[in-house]
Amino acid sequence: MAGALPNAAHAALVSLERAGRLGGLITQNVDGLHQAAGQRQVLELHGSLAGVTCLRCGTPEARQAVQLRLRRENAFLLDAPARAAPDGDADLAGEPDLDGFRVPECLRCGGLLKPDVVFYGDSVPRERVATAHAMVESSAALLVVGSSLMVYSAFRFCRRARELGMPIYAINRGVTRADDWLALKVKEDCARALPQLADLLGAARNLQPALRAQP
Repeated sequence: MAGALPNAAHAALVSLERAGRLGGLITQNVDGLHQAAGQRQVLELHGSLAGVTCLRCGTPEARQAVQLRLRRENAFLLDAPARAAPDGDADLAGEPDLDGFRVPECLRCGGLLKPDVVFYGDSVPRERVATAHAMVESSAALLVVGSSLMVYSAFRFCRRARELGMPIYAINRGVTRADDWLALKVKEDCARALPQLADLLGAARNLQPALRAQP
């Protein structure tokens, strides 16, 4: 993930923000690519994989620092053959002896570390939800980009927009949970539709040249 780069959709959202057309962005993504593209007003609803948090004392730590400790303390696995699994895990070949594997602990209290993201079954922190609601309530319209909204943590903001009589638009190739509430839905790839929207709203001049040329 560290080598991933923003695409044309990320760049178009940045251009809309710079043009004053986008007042804030609530993302379900945990990859940090919106910030990497230059987005300023970003609320990461489900947290970020760039950090970890201690479950005992709450002390945060950069994920990269934990990775360095993992490598240093478990050097015997660095050259172990492994096949990547679809869920992000890896199947180690040859059944290596893992009795010596060391799990990095919190540097402050020795507690268990967890990626700083909301897992399935977890709840989004109340303060974060309140901030997201305030962003929606201060807006003139809500644009849903590339989300089915099947997860309630994001769908709730469409419900709030509907309660306020706010128009809801969506760019999504598939079905969304809010289809019956949408004023307009564009069934197109976000990386193609968002640059066109930026151009339509006069914000395309803010697109970064390197990303503007992407298909």
